[in-house]
Amino acid sequence: MATQWQTFPIEFKGGLISNLSALQHGTNAVGSATLLQNFEVNKEGGYSKILGYSKYSSTEVPGSGPILALKVISSARIVAARKNASNLTEYYYSTGSSWTSMASSVGANGGKARSVLYNFDGDDKVIFVDGTNYPAIYNTSGNSVTFLSASNSTAISAAQHVAIFKNTAFYAKDNVITFTAPFTVDDFSAANGAGSINVANDVTGLVVFRDQLIIFTEDSIKRLTGSTSADFTVSPITDRMGCINGDTIQEVGGDIMYLAPDGIRLLSATERIGDFGLGVTSDKIFKDVSTFINQTSNFTSVVLREKAQYRIFAYTESEAKDTAKGLIATKFISQGADGLNWSTTTGIKASIADSRYTSTLETVAFANEDGYVYIMESGSTFDGSTIKAIYESPFMPITDPQVRKTFYKLTLYVEPSASMNLTLNIKYDFDSSTDTKVVQPSTQQITGTGSSVFFFGASNSIFNTATFGGELDKIYNTNIIGSGKTISLRIEDATTNPTFTLDTALLEFSQEDRQ
Repeated sequence: MATQWQTFPIEFKGGLISNLSALQHGTNAVGSATLLQNFEVNKEGGYSKILGYSKYSSTEVPGSGPILALKVISSARIVAARKNASNLTEYYYSTGSSWTSMASSVGANGGKARSVLYNFDGDDKVIFVDGTNYPAIYNTSGNSVTFLSASNSTAISAAQHVAIFKNTAFYAKDNVITFTAPFTVDDFSAANGAGSINVANDVTGLVVFRDQLIIFTEDSIKRLTGSTSADFTVSPITDRMGCINGDTIQEVGGDIMYLAPDGIRLLSATERIGDFGLGVTSDKIFKDVSTFINQTSNFTSVVLREKAQYRIFAYTESEAKDTAKGLIATKFISQGADGLNWSTTTGIKASIADSRYTSTLETVAFANEDGYVYIMESGSTFDGSTIKAIYESPFMPITDPQVRKTFYKLTLYVEPSASMNLTLNIKYDFDSSTDTKVVQPSTQQITGTGSSVFFFGASNSIFNTATFGGELDKIYNTNIIGSGKTISLRIEDATTNPTFTLDTALLEFSQEDRQ
């Protein structure tokens, strides 16, 4: 009987995969995951536990129901809107303390608002459209909100989508897009260059992409080119597949991601002038994304530019926070669907989200019906609650899937940022409950007491808990027992410890004779 130990390396890469059979997965995608919850695929390698979120302000946005509008103006200013006691949509701003009212809609309370930032005169401004009221215009100079009205144009009442293209404002309502005179957002005079376009189908989203305005409907994608009303031209990109939710449309690393009826798709330019790719980016997580899409019709999304990430969240108002679901796509190449790796989130309940880069700081905000605005990428908890991070590998045959292996040792290479306490479970032979010959090992703990580095004079330094110059453990050895034809690893972190990155694992085993 062969007894010589062998080593099998597992490099944590590839992200979540759910479109392969069990044996194919463990054979062809070693290091990928069957479950990757509250981890993100790190662009520098490995899987990192995601950062947490915290309240932007300890004060709720006044009112009731979900936050209806949310715009990050800078790291020091956020605009939000919520239904007030008079059943109107009221707009507020905050610099991190309380919320200050600016104005409320004239008509009834609106739906979730879409927005666009623009600057025609030196002041940053934001247009909000909510599908019920006339558009609201927020001016960063003076923190004021004004509303357009019938005196501007009745065509923009209850506008559902908005974009700025060629220094012109485009408002979409149902199947009609109304655009303004250049360098205005409120001049609808045809004599000054304003007009309208009927695109035949109800618009579900607008986005500017590579010197053209992309127009999404549920069944089609069109593009508008040109510079003024004199040469604006609409032409089809596809008449077979569109976008089912405009709040999922985001530009990520040179491509447009959006939710289609068959999954999350990518609109990307090709080498051929005027040509586009329309690949389904979520094929490798087919089972996960199908469940995700079918749970609700309410979604929101946000981009983390520093990490080249697209995050999409499903929202159901009655759902508990700790069960709210989301997906993370990390982009590894500049264009195309092949360079996307996936993971999931549980515990981020977002009905609306927004992000913005100002100077060198990216601020990512979201909100739901509890009235608070939260900042992502903040701390190591979900506003005080534990982040439950889980990695589960496929069942790997290591060598021949019909030959039993005896396992002795696991070496885990990790990049911690502080103390770490992980739970390890080893499972054999597809965790079969009918094979009484296979004994499943008990749970083990992998604990690292890392030291910290503090800066003298920092306001958040805590003395007697840090060791100057200390190094964090990066290699964790643990003895394992048992044997099987296939093996799976499950690593969990259910603590409030800071983030860490799973880099590589080494399994040491001996191969037995064929049985």
